Amino acid sequence: MTATLLLAAGLSAPPVAADLVLMNGKVWTGDPAKPEARAVAVWRDRILAVGSDDDVKPLVGPNTRVIDLKGRRVVPGFYDSHVHWLGGGQSLSEVDLKDAKDEAEFGRRLEEFDKKLPRDRWITGGNWDHDRAFGGKLPTAATIDKYVKDRPVFISRYDGHMSLANTAALKLAGVTAETKDVAGGVVDRLADGKTPSGLLRDAAAGLVGRLVPEPADDAILEAVLAAQKLAASVGVTSVQDMEGSSPATRRKLFRLLQRLDREGKLTCRIDVRWPIANQRELATLGAEANFGGAFVRVGGLKGFMDGSLGSSTAKMFAPYEGGSPNTGVFVTEPDAMRSLVRSADAAGLSVAVHAIGDEANAALLDLFGEVAKANGPRNRRFRIEHAQHLRPEDYGRFKAIGVVASMQPYHVVDDGRWAEGRIGAKRCASSYAYRSLLDAGAVLAFGSDWPVAPLEPLPGIDAAVNRRPLDGKHPGGWFPEQKITVAEAVTAYTRGSATAAGQEADRGTIEPGKLADLVVLDRDIFDPAQKVQIGTTKVDLTVVGGKVVFERGK
Repeated sequence: MTATLLLAAGLSAPPVAADLVLMNGKVWTGDPAKPEARAVAVWRDRILAVGSDDDVKPLVGPNTRVIDLKGRRVVPGFYDSHVHWLGGGQSLSEVDLKDAKDEAEFGRRLEEFDKKLPRDRWITGGNWDHDRAFGGKLPTAATIDKYVKDRPVFISRYDGHMSLANTAALKLAGVTAETKDVAGGVVDRLADGKTPSGLLRDAAAGLVGRLVPEPADDAILEAVLAAQKLAASVGVTSVQDMEGSSPATRRKLFRLLQRLDREGKLTCRIDVRWPIANQRELATLGAEANFGGAFVRVGGLKGFMDGSLGSSTAKMFAPYEGGSPNTGVFVTEPDAMRSLVRSADAAGLSVAVHAIGDEANAALLDLFGEVAKANGPRNRRFRIEHAQHLRPEDYGRFKAIGVVASMQPYHVVDDGRWAEGRIGAKRCASSYAYRSLLDAGAVLAFGSDWPVAPLEPLPGIDAAVNRRPLDGKHPGGWFPEQKITVAEAVTAYTRGSATAAGQEADRGTIEPGKLADLVVLDRDIFDPAQKVQIGTTKVDLTVVGGKVVFERGK
């Protein structure tokens, strides 16, 4: 009988002493039946007891580490439901263009990075934002050539759905006026209607991206270690990795994660998702959802219905603003996606699909419903990644079909700077609809989409609660009727993500028997007086599996 069961049986003497005890705090458990406590005891990698200080004191032994919280707030470890783990880790050592305020700053950063990079390397990454650096005007190959022309440059817009190549990269890839558009992608052209501008949207990025050298083993290791170091410092204890690498790099990454797990060197729990088009790699092995251990799991798939709003490739029912007939693109046509989802679901694999535009979301809800009916009842937990732009009539379908809305709240304050210019106020009013989805009974799972947005959960929680765009133009909230409470936002970033992954028995709340993943904050974000300060709250302590993996100041 485990220690937890013995305690639950009401025995007065505990069978073991706790390894770690946190006392004298404000513990938000996430358990609706017992939302608040003062102390937590941990034995090995599990939570042994939750309650008052007096409840936990008998579990303190001679070797127990006791931490006096001094009234600080404790929450469950944050579970990021949508990251790009390797890409995020790599971005920490790549050129960063996201917040370049104008072209001069954009160019200066490129030139400085070019000077320090070995001459045989491509410049990649970037995360540029044309709405910030170029006032909404799209850059071209000539823009980069002014700053770097003697090496190939292939840098992505921060949403990952539009890439920019310089002339050197276009020449290496053989992209010319004769190059045709590809299915699910667009090659932007100059005013002559033929010459590639250097911008490649969605699937068209592969025309150049296929030439970017694969990362070496040591580079993958460096990126993974950097990613988990950052995760620990911001309280992220679990992630769902929407892996987007090539097959060769993905295999290297998966093997590396398994090795680090065996060596006890992982400090963040990682669930790796395969591209849905490569589902046979898992299905033929007989792998199903949540195959693996406490730190490394697989069994999930990720697909794409459409592009992104920022790149004007999210698939919408009506055209974008400005008089263009453009309604975005289906990266995967609905009939093709229906076939992929049906076979993956029949194999017992977990399916998550990216959909941003209102037409893409409606089509995906349709086909999820059709597949569920065709394959029969089971606890499948289909997921829509982003679910950004919705028709009001589609809110209720998430619960009706059993689809999780896996959303990234930081996007609302980032996109709020320019979204109305893309699709107008009416469609924005039903977008990023956290309140409406919760009221309709949907399960929300929050994440970051790192490196598209910061990995830090607290700015994301602030975004869901306050909805203040980064440009400061809506201090009372952008479409404030879609605000949610702090408790609802933290739930989405903990229990919601665990539920989306089918892991709520082990993660997402602070309850006896669950994995001991905890975060100590320097501010009580549940205090109404602190509501406007949520985004600047710091993590003081992160515990993963009962081990302190980050302690601020040490």
